[in-house]
Amino acid sequence: MSGPRPASEADRVIPPSRDTATDVIRWAAFSCLLVPVVLLGYGTSLAGAAGTALGLAAVTGACRVLLRQSERGAARMAAEDRAPHRGRRHRTGTGSHRGGRHTGGDTPVS
Repeated sequence: MSGPRPASEADRVIPPSRDTATDVIRWAAFSCLLVPVVLLGYGTSLAGAAGTALGLAAVTGACRVLLRQSERGAARMAAEDRAPHRGRRHRTGTGSHRGGRHTGGDTPVS
């Protein structure tokens, strides 16, 4: 009898990445169609339902632009974190500040 074996790299299935911004936009577009239909069903005028649909479409478009801009900014920051910094030294801890007064030390002051 063999016990459970550890999964190898070939056995692992990587789930597809979900694009949540696209899901949000799809639901918003669905609501842009559904809300006027419901309003018409409850007796709202055609002009009122059309105005509501246009308002929802404008808000949906603005949200889509902001979501995409946010995604690009997050991707840019992630790429900067992965990329090595060339030509810059980042020193931390003691001695990281240049200049200024240095107190103490081994050299006597005359």
